[in-house]
Amino acid sequence: MQEYNSRQQHRQTLRECGRLPDGFRIAVSSLQFVPEERPSTDPFHMSLSLILADEPCRSFGLSLTKNLIPGAPIKRARALLDAERLQGILINNRVANVCTETGVEDAGELLSHLGNELGLDPAVLLSSSTGIIGWRLPVEPMKAALAGLAAQLSRDSLLTVAESIMTTDSFPKLRRVELGGGSIVGIAKGAGMIEPNMATMLSFILTDLDVPRDVLRQELAAAVEAGFNRISVDGDQSTSDMVVALASGRRERPDIREFGEALRLVCGQLAEDVVRNGEGTRHVLRVTVSGAESELQAAAVGKAVVNSPLVKTAIYGNDPNVGRIIAAVGDYCGNSNIAINSHNVQLSIGEESVFSRGSFHLDKAKEVRLSHYLTNAELRLNDAFGLEYPPHERCVEISIDLGLSSTSATVYGSDLSDQYVRINADYRT
Repeated sequence: MQEYNSRQQHRQTLRECGRLPDGFRIAVSSLQFVPEERPSTDPFHMSLSLILADEPCRSFGLSLTKNLIPGAPIKRARALLDAERLQGILINNRVANVCTETGVEDAGELLSHLGNELGLDPAVLLSSSTGIIGWRLPVEPMKAALAGLAAQLSRDSLLTVAESIMTTDSFPKLRRVELGGGSIVGIAKGAGMIEPNMATMLSFILTDLDVPRDVLRQELAAAVEAGFNRISVDGDQSTSDMVVALASGRRERPDIREFGEALRLVCGQLAEDVVRNGEGTRHVLRVTVSGAESELQAAAVGKAVVNSPLVKTAIYGNDPNVGRIIAAVGDYCGNSNIAINSHNVQLSIGEESVFSRGSFHLDKAKEVRLSHYLTNAELRLNDAFGLEYPPHERCVEISIDLGLSSTSATVYGSDLSDQYVRINADYRT
């Protein structure tokens, strides 16, 4: 289990892990703008990022939000699913470009301008936006910054992009797996509005392995389902969720099974990082539900636990109020026609068994041990809104056996703190 003693140590580790796979370059830039919609003249800071393959990638995959009121980049990305090639991604934070009158046209104008700067057909470029929903992109200031962005393309660490795409994230998220003679490197952003139904808010995965397009898409779908679709911070699905995978094909074709395992590892680790970096998060909950009739059923029960405000607040307070967990399980199963029998249900927290044979098994000593266990898993670093780096990767381990069959699933969630309320109450102001 990785532990960090300082922000510097964490960033240095990520910088080394962020070495670009062969065949890719990146650039970051920034600008200031005054939002037209905001009743203030105070400027906002926006970051721009560019991920560019040296050559158009025929092997690419997209996983997009199922939210039926999506952002303009999602609408454009859906049209690219059947495109022959994809070469670059332009990413901005601060403004999500969702449901404005000119959102789709604004994204197209920016990609056309970027294409001119790069000498590329804009049809091989994709836009991705995150930030405030409902505001227009500052198109002219962004266009002015694109020339500098194109000029700064380099083979620097992908960490610079992971930092650039952050909004309320308090630290960047980056993971790497070496495979054969190549690698898979992924980044993600997201800290709130997180219960994906395909992916986290934004994630970009690069590999130099020669992976056929159909294989990449199949394995990406499996990795998203097992990773990003198994997390929740606050139960809200974004309008802008997007996962993009690009393969340059510069390195030897890997064993397909090994590639799938490596991609699932990268996505799973990034998904857990998103929860650990959730807005105001002080505990990460890892809930494993076994004894279910299907994997989807097990995951749904786990989500019911991690999304319960009563469970989340108890964990935040290091209060082992385990009755709330059983109540959440019974609530979900009762309203979903899942015929559990309480005498067959089992619940453990860490290594402590707290419910079985239809009864709780608690005493003073066990309550004290459970409270200490929660305290030890806490991400307490300082009294600021968030963490500058994750001091450890410990989780609150919750195991639930439904006693129905033999299928299991694991989901991740966060606690609910007063910091979460403060961050979201003050997000635009």
